[in-house]
Amino acid sequence: MNSEKIPDLPFEKWNDTRLTLHIILQIIGKTRMASTARKNHWWNITLYVSPRGFTTSPIPVKNGGESVEITFDIPKRAVAITQSEEEEIVISLKENPTIADFYSEYLSKLKGTGLHFDFVKKPFDLEVKKPFSQITEYHHYDWDYIEKFWKIMKWNNSILQEFSGRFYGKSCPAHIYWHHLDLVVTRFSGKKLPPMDASARILEKDTYSHEQISFGFWAGDPNVREPMYYSYTYPSPNGIDEEILQPEGAKWQDSNGSPMALLSYETVKNSNNPRKAVLDFLESAYQAGAKRANWNIAELTVPDLDKL
Repeated sequence: MNSEKIPDLPFEKWNDTRLTLHIILQIIGKTRMASTARKNHWWNITLYVSPRGFTTSPIPVKNGGESVEITFDIPKRAVAITQSEEEEIVISLKENPTIADFYSEYLSKLKGTGLHFDFVKKPFDLEVKKPFSQITEYHHYDWDYIEKFWKIMKWNNSILQEFSGRFYGKSCPAHIYWHHLDLVVTRFSGKKLPPMDASARILEKDTYSHEQISFGFWAGDPNVREPMYYSYTYPSPNGIDEEILQPEGAKWQDSNGSPMALLSYETVKNSNNPRKAVLDFLESAYQAGAKRANWNIAELTVPDLDKL
């Protein structure tokens, strides 16, 4: 029997809800991006798994004297804007508002909070291309699937936090990039890379400024229509796809000309020990990339306390 009961998340059955949730989280994430000081590798724009749903974490406002936090609050069925000095603002989702209706109310409620909303007002790298104010076809809130996704993300967040703690080098927190709605931890060797050429997007120029191995989970997209764990090494070293991945079922697959390690959520869910399966995958993908890229694995590994 499975040591944890983790839910099914069939891509096709919640696709409209997934997109509705994703677009709302992009709106929230863009607000954080517009309202916070820059941090390396875009770490200032990310969202986080929280006990209530998905959140920005506190955003300083009014010259740092106050703070505001925006949460997609799943138990409350709302987006909540929590202020340090004022009452909480609640935008209810119980009546299934369209993205356009939600966005209109959201902008109205942001006034006076100190948050900024001078961002590009349409989805980023999604199949929906219209401005937020014109998206009326997405108004889907299957709360059963939203809660399942949240449960899975909470579980994966704890795994990525445990995995992150094994590494002495520079590493980001476990956070959500609302670009692809993936939960991510990235490790860095400390080696700076040559600048990308002028044709690269500013997103990639800062993201890939240093050698790294990234790990994550995402719920799927039109190209990969199932939840999946992944890892990639950048730059991708020669022969990485000759390394053995764990557990059985993990595989290397080409992604834009470079090997990416993949493990399906379905394989994890059906394993005897799902948590161990994910940790084994993360560790084997790290060892493959770090070995082939000549990282100092021993120096970067956190030992057990009894070995200090």
